[in-house]
Amino acid sequence: MLALLNDPGFVRFIGDRAVRSEEQAREYIALRVLHSYALNGFGMYAIERLSDGAWLGNAGLVRRDGLPGPDVGYAVLGEHAGQGYASEAAQAVFAHARGTLGLQDLYGIISPDNLASAAILRRLGMQQRGPIQLPGSEQWVTLFATPGAADVAR
Repeated sequence: MLALLNDPGFVRFIGDRAVRSEEQAREYIALRVLHSYALNGFGMYAIERLSDGAWLGNAGLVRRDGLPGPDVGYAVLGEHAGQGYASEAAQAVFAHARGTLGLQDLYGIISPDNLASAAILRRLGMQQRGPIQLPGSEQWVTLFATPGAADVAR
């Protein structure tokens, strides 16, 4: 997790979480990742390569202030980017959210210049809704949503 949170692509497209040590990474997992499961019944899952079990990143559902439904999120370590792992993981998360969890209104937020993530969300059938600014953030992000999902205040 420490490597992912400090990966240049993660910092560029998702943001700097200021996690610099193993201890901070454990705290991040406890307070952000595991807490999400306790609070929402969902969270992030490990992305592992089937051939050898190597950990490649995370994908899952995140509840965010300003979004009426969960955000489909994913991130892989830079050395594994562009190999289809994020796309495959996002598809699995999307299917799990819709099928097992019964969630129909799903969202995706990305950095405006993250064209690879935009392509992944489009392949999931999500539609671009435009730029938004989430509460407490100075950054503008591009919003995607499943067809028919509730509108988001801008």
